Amino acid sequence: MNIGQASEASGVSAKMIRYYEEIGLIRPMGRTGNNYRVYGEEEVHVLRFIKRARNLGFSLEETETLLKLWQDQSRESAAVKDVATAHIADLERRIAEMQSMVKTLKHLAHCCGGDQRPNCPILDDLAGDAPAPTPRKKAKQPA
Repeated sequence: MNIGQASEASGVSAKMIRYYEEIGLIRPMGRTGNNYRVYGEEEVHVLRFIKRARNLGFSLEETETLLKLWQDQSRESAAVKDVATAHIADLERRIAEMQSMVKTLKHLAHCCGGDQRPNCPILDDLAGDAPAPTPRKKAKQPA
């Protein structure tokens, strides 16, 4: 099947298939006489694997590691679990950071009057101790 058909069968865009090929995650089964990529069911299965890993938030590096482990029939499941548990820890850390951001932003939004006054605690917080910049005057255009 050509790249368009492989894209449709796997749910991965043709652009991403080309990118995954460029970085070595996948190789086409071969090429036609016109130098078009040809993909088989095995490549489509690999693309689905990559898509699922990426949908779960695994980085390209982690995805490559998991792909190699999946293809290695002598692997130990402990190696796969290590990758997954490290990813879980990273996700939990990022979730905690985002929850902290939400808490801070909710507090700032609550403190902001949201009215016609120019003072705003949200902007004050973003600026830190720096005073607000003075607006620049537009340069006069020659007539």
